[in-house]
Amino acid sequence: MSLLEIKGLTKQFGGLTAVKNVDFDIDEGEIVSIIGPNGAGKTTIFNLISGFYPVTAGTMKFKGRSIVGLKPHQVCQRGIGRTFQIVKPFGSMTVLENVLVAGLCRFGFEEARDEAMKCLEFTGLAERADQPAKSLTLGGRKRLEMARAIVARPDLVLLDEVVAGLNPRETEETIQLIRRLRERGVSAAAGVEHVMRVVMTLSDRVIVLNHGEKIAEGTPQEIAGDRRVIEAYLGEGYAQS
Repeated sequence: MSLLEIKGLTKQFGGLTAVKNVDFDIDEGEIVSIIGPNGAGKTTIFNLISGFYPVTAGTMKFKGRSIVGLKPHQVCQRGIGRTFQIVKPFGSMTVLENVLVAGLCRFGFEEARDEAMKCLEFTGLAERADQPAKSLTLGGRKRLEMARAIVARPDLVLLDEVVAGLNPRETEETIQLIRRLRERGVSAAAGVEHVMRVVMTLSDRVIVLNHGEKIAEGTPQEIAGDRRVIEAYLGEGYAQS
C-alpha cells in the first residue's frame, strides 16, 4: 500500500478547471517531484492534499484512510506537513515561537517546545531561536518554514518551491536538508520545483503537469528525455544540454 494515493483528483474554480483527473501515488521512502510550467496546477494539488481547498472530484488516501474533506489541522494530525511557496512567518514572534505554534497542532506545550528546538537544530537555526523571525534572511525564512513543517513529526512533507530565490550555497544546503529528512524518519517528501538541478539530484520519481493534467511520470532521466515534457516545459535547450 502506498503512503499517499491520489486518484481522479479534480479541482474547479467556477468555470476554470485547475486540476483535471490526476492520478499518482507516493511510496514510503520516496522523494517525488511535481514539475510543470506556471499555472500547471502544482500548488493547487498541494492545497487539495493539505485541506486548504475542497476537492471537486476524486479520492485522496493517506496510509489507507481518506483525507478528503479534512481541515488543514486534521491533515497535519494525520501526518502530513507542508511548506508554502511564499514564506510568511509571524515577524514579531521569535523564531522558536513560530515553530512552537506549529508543534501545538499535535503536542502539548512542553513537548511542542522540545520538538521545536530539535527542528531548529536540524535546520541550523538554533542560535537564532530567541530572535524575531523578521530578522531572518530569505534563506533563513525558508529554513524556518521547513522547521515548522516537520515539528509535528510528519510521515510526508509537501515542499513547495523550497529553493526558490536562494543562492547556490543555500540551494545546496537545502538539498542536504531534504536528504536528511529520510534519516530523520520522514518517509517521503514531495517537491514542487522549478530548479531542475534540485529535481534531478533528489527525485526518485518525477510527475509532470501541464494545464492541470498529468502528461508524464517516470525517473528523472526518463522525464528529461520525454518529448511531451520537453515541448511543454523543459524546452529544446535543456534537452540538448
